[in-house]
This record gives sequence, C-alpha cells and structure tokens, in this order.
Amino acid sequence: MNIKETAQKYSDYIVEMRRKIHQNPEVSTKEYETSKLIMAELDKIGVPYVQCGLETGVLATIKGAKEGKTILLRADMDALTVNEENDLPFKSQNPGVMHACGHDAHTATLLTVAHILNDLKDELNGTVKLAFQPAEEVGLGADSMVANGAMEGVDTCFAIHIWSGVPSSMAVVAPGPRMASAAKFDIWVQGKGGHGSEPQATIDPVTCTTAIVNSLQTLVSREFSPMDAAVLTVGKIEAGTRWNVIADSGYITGTTRCFDLTILKEFPERMERMVKGICEAYRCSYKFEYADLVKPTINHPEMAALVEGSVKTVFGEEGLYPLGPITGGEDFSSFILAAPDKMGALAFVGCGCEEADSCHPHHSPKFKIDESALIKSAQLYCQVAADFLK
Repeated sequence: MNIKETAQKYSDYIVEMRRKIHQNPEVSTKEYETSKLIMAELDKIGVPYVQCGLETGVLATIKGAKEGKTILLRADMDALTVNEENDLPFKSQNPGVMHACGHDAHTATLLTVAHILNDLKDELNGTVKLAFQPAEEVGLGADSMVANGAMEGVDTCFAIHIWSGVPSSMAVVAPGPRMASAAKFDIWVQGKGGHGSEPQATIDPVTCTTAIVNSLQTLVSREFSPMDAAVLTVGKIEAGTRWNVIADSGYITGTTRCFDLTILKEFPERMERMVKGICEAYRCSYKFEYADLVKPTINHPEMAALVEGSVKTVFGEEGLYPLGPITGGEDFSSFILAAPDKMGALAFVGCGCEEADSCHPHHSPKFKIDESALIKSAQLYCQVAADFLK
C-alpha cells in the first residue's frame, strides 16, 4: 500500500479545501455550509455517509476489500468567535468568526484521507469510519456523535490536532494524559443591598464574593496532591453598580482543568463545600452550578505505541517531537471513552514555522498554519489506519 505516492496526488486538493473552509468559517453547532461541502466532496468520489451528531455531523465509511477490524478517524470543523487579523487572500469572509484553532485544516485533511483511502480500499483489511465532527469548541459534538452510534462496531479511534507550538514536519504522540478536562462553574451570591454608608444594615455579597475567589485558589494548592496537575481559574467577577451602594448580589464564573477522572469528580464537591461555608459565615445565600464539558484525553498505551510507529514511517525516525500534556481541553476524549478498553489516541502534528509566520498561539487572531504540514497530516491518518487494520 503506497500511501505516500497516493497522497501526493492530493497535495493541491488539501490546500484548496483548507483555504475554502478557512474563508467561510462557521461557529459551533452552525456548521451548515461546511457540512454541505463535506457531503458534496464525498458524493464526488462515491464514499457513503450518514448525517450523525447534532444537525451538521457527518459519518462516512470506507470498507476494505477484506473483512477485518474497524477504526474511526475524527476531524472537528467548527470555528471561533475571533476576528481575523491576517491579511490573506483567503482570510475569513465572516466578520468576527475565524478558524483560529486549525479545524479548517483538520476537515480538509480528513476529506483528503477519504480520497486516499478510497483509492486504496482494495488493499484495506477492514473498515475506516471518518467522523466530521461539529461543535468541538463548546464540548457538544463528540458526545452527540457517540450518542448517535458513531462508535458502534469500532475497535479503536484516532485523531490529529494541528499544533503551532510544534515544528512543521514533526509530530507528537505519547501514552497517558495528553489534554485536560474542561469544566465551567458559576456561583451566584445573594446578599442584602443598601447604602454604602450603612453596611451594618446590609448583608454584603461583595466581601463574600471576594472571600470565595480567594479561598477557591487554595483548593489546588492544599487539597490535591502536588503530584497531580490541576487548574482552577476564576475568569469573571461581577458585583455592584455604583461607588456608594452595597450590592444585592455577586457572581463568579471560571474553569477547572485536570488530567485525572477522580480529581474531575472531586472538584465540584470540594468547591461547593467551600462556597457553602463561606456564604454561611458572611450570612449570604448562594447557587452553585458546575458543567463538566470535556473529560481528559488519555491515550491508550497500545494505541500510542502503534501511532508512534506510524509517525516514524511518515515523518522519519527523528520525526517525534517531545511535548508534555496540554491543559487545553478536547472532546475527542468522548470517542476514546466509548471505545473498547478506551482504545484510542490523539496526536499533534506540527504546523509551526517562522518563515510561514505560523508560530502564533491557537485562538489568536493572527493564527496561521504552515500548509506544507497538511499532506503529512493526511498521510499519518492513513498510515495509522493501515497499521491498525493490518
């Protein structure tokens, strides 16, 4: 199976698709035109598909000539509410919306994979499912695809995330935790407002809210082991309307991140215990909500080892780049958790290049990718599928 030679036929196609998608970004759950483009491209080459996941997800299937195992390959396709600052001929035509995380590259890559594997399907032993996933940025798309049967009959799953912090033509894969969980918390504090000159006649939610913010920071430093990575960040505080008025209420919202499912479960219990105690001390009432958006992405050791071999085949013996776990979240974890024995893996493919000005961080309005990395990314998807099914 000559993956490299077949892939080279689509080196222009992958760039064309990526630019077309980049120019027409769509926000999470609203990827209607992107979904139509995917289905139209699959129709051209006769690859069957079904709509799967929210209103825009697409699940394609390529069956090899011989029976065998099944692998699912995933690409996410939603954009961000970021106003692009790049002066490119294919810059976003949708003001305030931008592919600032590389999902345009992921979608174009998986479309190219469809072409390559469709050309080589007579040499495939088994089945490849291609999951074009919506709404990764809001943590809804993967769960929806899994709930709609995307992982039925699947033996393992694999995804690639393009990464600007890794040099082009290198890739990252390792066993164990690779990306963190992502949760959102909201805390409403209710007091009794009044005149700023008479605090004794009020129940001040501002001092209570401040005490909660300060105390929450000690959860990570004093209640979890220093050997366990965890993050608790308060991103927004609201309280008060005027300099000489004591407010009625306060509001806190933020995020937690971790790499361990036990810590993920303990976070809300420990947070609410602290919020309750502080509010009682300050005579305030409260409401606490915790939304567990994304589980940690944990690579199965066997699958990580297989992908490592595939990386060496595509990128060469020196193609593996050392990169530790990342505290950003990724809902591909839902596919891994739905696989038998949690058999799945995520790899990063580098797109960082000084000459291409593609070293800006993800979610930046100046985010770019080195497009020379795209075809290697497609080759890696195909190589992992071929190696697993072999």
